[in-house]
Amino acid sequence: MRKRSRAAAAFAALVALSASACSSSSDKAGADADTTTPIKHVVVIFQENVSFDHYFGTYPNAANTDGTKFTAAANTPKVDGLTPDLLTKNPNKAQPVRLGGPDQQITCDQDHEYKDEQLALNGGKMDQFVEHTNVSEGKSCKPPTYGPQGLVMGYYDGNSVTAMWNYAQHYAMSDNSWTSTFGPSAVGALNLVAGQTHGVTKQFMPAGKPFPSDNVVDNTLINDAQPYGDDCSDRDQVQMSGQNIGDLLNKKNISWGWFEGGFKPTDTKDGKAVCGATHNVGVALGGTGKTGDKAWSTKGDYIPHHEPFQYYPSTANPHHLPPTSVDKIGHDDQANHQYDLSDFWAAADKGNMPAVSYLKAAGYQDGHAAYSDPLDEQQFLVETMNHLQKLPEWKDTAVVIAYDDSDGWYDHVAPKLVMNSASEQDGYSGPGACGDAKANPAKYQGRCGYGQRVPLLVVSPYAKANFVDHGVTDQASVLKFIEDNWKTGRIGDDSFDEKAGTLDAMFDFKATAQPALQLDPKTGAAS
Repeated sequence: MRKRSRAAAAFAALVALSASACSSSSDKAGADADTTTPIKHVVVIFQENVSFDHYFGTYPNAANTDGTKFTAAANTPKVDGLTPDLLTKNPNKAQPVRLGGPDQQITCDQDHEYKDEQLALNGGKMDQFVEHTNVSEGKSCKPPTYGPQGLVMGYYDGNSVTAMWNYAQHYAMSDNSWTSTFGPSAVGALNLVAGQTHGVTKQFMPAGKPFPSDNVVDNTLINDAQPYGDDCSDRDQVQMSGQNIGDLLNKKNISWGWFEGGFKPTDTKDGKAVCGATHNVGVALGGTGKTGDKAWSTKGDYIPHHEPFQYYPSTANPHHLPPTSVDKIGHDDQANHQYDLSDFWAAADKGNMPAVSYLKAAGYQDGHAAYSDPLDEQQFLVETMNHLQKLPEWKDTAVVIAYDDSDGWYDHVAPKLVMNSASEQDGYSGPGACGDAKANPAKYQGRCGYGQRVPLLVVSPYAKANFVDHGVTDQASVLKFIEDNWKTGRIGDDSFDEKAGTLDAMFDFKATAQPALQLDPKTGAAS
């Protein structure tokens, strides 16, 4: 009898454990599916350093003199782009110039620091880009032959960024979307997931060097310091406090993850992860000054300051630990929701795609000038979209293609300032001022915005076709959509999510589903 009792007890415990696991799994699936719209999966593809005019200034009219031919649909709506006067009688010291053909895909990286971007806009006159964000003389990257100060005015059209224009033709885009604040990549990434760049609690410089004063203002991050404690951070670092969207999703038991190329360590050294994955990239160096002059170099796939969740102790995976299994991707385990890009596909192809996924390309494909280019970026975007559209989950998925900053590239539209700032790093309205901080003082300094106009597209069966949204949105609008769809509540503490416009106008949840669009990764044309 005792043996039977023990066996029965063991069996009962096993049943209870199994029931608990099933219940937990069921609860998780239920939380993922409990949405306010038919969208059950959001995939945010977060790319690098493009102003709206840099990619869409002449949309939908392409020159068709080189590259992939593009012909727009007859009913394509207009965007607030580059008019004939802006193209030929621009108030800047150089005129806008089209970049086309394979010899003009690699360009210099422009100046896109918090203060310099403000100065370029000159109080909304939009006429000081050459003086303040054009790549400076003396750098190894030389300006092109059409003028020693003109590169910042360069733009592409549908013959280069063909896939982007095709997605805009078949789905929804915005011509009135902004970086939440001025500043570079780390700033944009934090605003994407938290609507907040204030809250620096720790600062560190390797080898005891003093921390640069132009990285932090009033405990607000304004430049590209890397995540504090990330094994692969190799320069000035900061740690952030406060909540991000990952914290809100965790509270609701909703699956999510940030997936970045090169996050998976290639080795360990002195007990720390080594992010050694690299790719050869064409970088514009020296030569005759033509943008096509290339020198092949290597670029690390993983770029620490592009990974916003690594700044927060609650959502960081500082040692780049892998998920314990494919089934755990998107859920709580040692990876803490931070993964390599390959982990996303491992999960998605097994039917385990998280409810909310952020995809970050490896450096060479993220579109950042100098070490990536529009064609490498196009290949990543198209291969990603083609793969996603073949998954069973595509029927209830929304992909948001967004950008971290403008790179300083010219854009002709002045922002509406919804947040003021008064610090030594501000200059939009005059020395030490961005907006009227006396009439409407900000809770924290160093967060002046909106910043600069950037592309935003929504690709989904529920996206409106060939639609341009003119409503004001910003990086925190993506955050707000996720918050509202899964009823997580707001970030709080003056996050931009409270001010953000919605993405609602880009969807139609009652219309017939938009068909999938398979494109050629090399040309961006329909395959």
